[in-house]
Amino acid sequence: MAPASLDALVHLLRAHRPEDAAEARDVARILDFVARHPDPFDRRVGEGHLTGSAFVLSADGRRVLLLHHRKLDRWLQPGGHADPGETSGEAVALREVREETGLEDARLHPGAPRPLDVDVHEIPARPGEPAHAHLDLRYLVVAGVGELRRAQEEAADLRWFGWDELPRLRLDPGLRRGLSKALRYFG
Repeated sequence: MAPASLDALVHLLRAHRPEDAAEARDVARILDFVARHPDPFDRRVGEGHLTGSAFVLSADGRRVLLLHHRKLDRWLQPGGHADPGETSGEAVALREVREETGLEDARLHPGAPRPLDVDVHEIPARPGEPAHAHLDLRYLVVAGVGELRRAQEEAADLRWFGWDELPRLRLDPGLRRGLSKALRYFG
């Protein structure tokens, strides 16, 4: 990762206002990680790597797009690993939205902080890949019009949810926190 890109990321993370103690710990962990790794998005880093994801909301903010992750068997926001050479969490998040949902015209919310939220979570070991951490940079993304197209290999389901439907999904605390932040940017 280019030193200027790293410097910009560190600046953004230092300016980030954590919502709670858990997010404050995650910001500190990501800052420490970035200080120790010249390419923090590189999947070959054994302890983990930066990832990018998106809280995708409809243009009116009334619906949230989630996918049911096939391997983790949970409802999650679109997102994932950087491709080789990617050095921006924003770019990773937007590419992942396009790949996992088919929404080609999704865009970053113009008024939301970047990142909106950060979360560090452990990924369990599986064949060919040891347990490691995803140090996730999360962005608020507004969906344009377009037909959803689920990434078959990653998602068992992909759908829009109204805010009143989310409690029954038993979303993890970090996802609930991020979605709560996202809702604030819609009147």
